[in-house]
Amino acid sequence: MSYLFTITLLFLISFQATAQEWKPLFDANMSQWESYLSYRHDAAYDGTAPKDSAGNVIPPIGVGNGIDDFGVFTIAMQDNQPVLRVSGEIYGAVTTLASFRNYRFKVQFRWGDKKWPPREALLKDSGILYHAQGAHGQEYYRSWMLSQEFQIMQGHIGDYWSQATSAIDIRAYLPEYVMNPVADESQPFISVGENQPYKGFVLRKENAEKPQGEWNTLELITYEGKSLHIVNGKVVMVLKNSRYVEDGKAVPLDEGKIQLQSEAAEIYYRAAAIQQLDTMPEQYQRYFQ
Repeated sequence: MSYLFTITLLFLISFQATAQEWKPLFDANMSQWESYLSYRHDAAYDGTAPKDSAGNVIPPIGVGNGIDDFGVFTIAMQDNQPVLRVSGEIYGAVTTLASFRNYRFKVQFRWGDKKWPPREALLKDSGILYHAQGAHGQEYYRSWMLSQEFQIMQGHIGDYWSQATSAIDIRAYLPEYVMNPVADESQPFISVGENQPYKGFVLRKENAEKPQGEWNTLELITYEGKSLHIVNGKVVMVLKNSRYVEDGKAVPLDEGKIQLQSEAAEIYYRAAAIQQLDTMPEQYQRYFQ
């Protein structure tokens, strides 16, 4: 009996230690995050720095605490847990203060009702940016860091976008004519992004999104430049060789901060947590073989 008791106790201790590895990232003050707001973009935006009526360049709003002064990022307690509301009214993101490498990141989201210029007639949009490095506002909208994007868009949860000069290889069907590549683990890896054969966008394998108003669970797994986009338990994209291009050369992009975008749509996030990894989880290793 003592032997069985000891084995059972060790199992429980091991299970508890594994469970405790998950670190919550939200609190009532968003103390582990900072906010960055750029501009209220309009339909005339063309990638150049916005200017005022006198022709002077308008500076971005800039960096603030996790809860900003413009009401774009706010926290409310619901069911005894913090819920982040992102109004979407101004482009930007909340960004972790810490950088991470080799981890699982989980978060739940649901859509709100509001949309803002320049996307009032378009799908609701946001995203998880990972391996985020360098200055804010490096890409087209002058709002986000150099990073890889796990897209959150109606009907497109888990799509990939490159941000700034990032690139990556994705298991996907080759596109034809005006088509985009479509992710599928049965296919070889294709190179996507800066200086690659295909532009920086790939469609997720399938639509695994829940109906409007319901909470969706997203999981990002990333280990040594490999990553998985998982939506409500379904792997919708397999990626590897995360990198960015600098002076024409590929540089590994396998660690950095995490950003949650504000992109003209109201969205709610909760239960954000991270777990460090010593290896790619066994059940997912086959996707990279």
